[in-house]
Amino acid sequence: MFSGFFGDARTMGPVSMHKGSIWHFSRTEIRHLAIATGAFTLALALMFEGGVFNITSAFPVYCLLSLISLAPAFILHEFAHKFVAKYYGCWAEFRADPAGLRFGLILAAFLGIVFMAPGAVMVAGNATRNQFGKIAVAGPITNMALWILGYTAWLVLGGFAGSIDIIIGYWLWGNAILCAFNMLPFGPLDGKKIKTWSEPIFYTCLSVAVALVYITHTKIAIL
Repeated sequence: MFSGFFGDARTMGPVSMHKGSIWHFSRTEIRHLAIATGAFTLALALMFEGGVFNITSAFPVYCLLSLISLAPAFILHEFAHKFVAKYYGCWAEFRADPAGLRFGLILAAFLGIVFMAPGAVMVAGNATRNQFGKIAVAGPITNMALWILGYTAWLVLGGFAGSIDIIIGYWLWGNAILCAFNMLPFGPLDGKKIKTWSEPIFYTCLSVAVALVYITHTKIAIL
């Protein structure tokens, strides 16, 4: 079996099961991560500018802001899936989605809107239903942890750190929205896998995700 956390299940050729460190990244995986992160960052910067026809001298700043405050929500979410899967002895590597990246960049360039499927962690192995459920929930939980980290920083530094407030604000929004979106129980999203595995855990995580969006919306005035 070969499944993607942002794509449909599919069949592939045989792969070697994980036997080494869970922190190992292949050259192919690193290349795919770099491509997806770069495209995602560029799309976000284009969104901030309102599209390719409105680019200003602030574009490099928006690229940096996107890379620092928003890209980690996506990257670390995928890393969580990967590390938990490898912990259970599965083969797990990130693969970029070329079609999703192209569509997302075109949409951001012409409409100033970001809706992108950068890619997913592909998992292969004989994990149990319980283990696959834990692999799925690892992503949203990581976004929750990152949000708590950012909110703590906002409470400590808010109002005193100037531009850091903006970075923290987008950090909170990025993790809250990504967490809530992935908890939707539809299609290939994490929420469907988690709900199939454990409804109590699904509804708990969904409630937390909605709460994060609500708190961010009422407390952080940047969007």
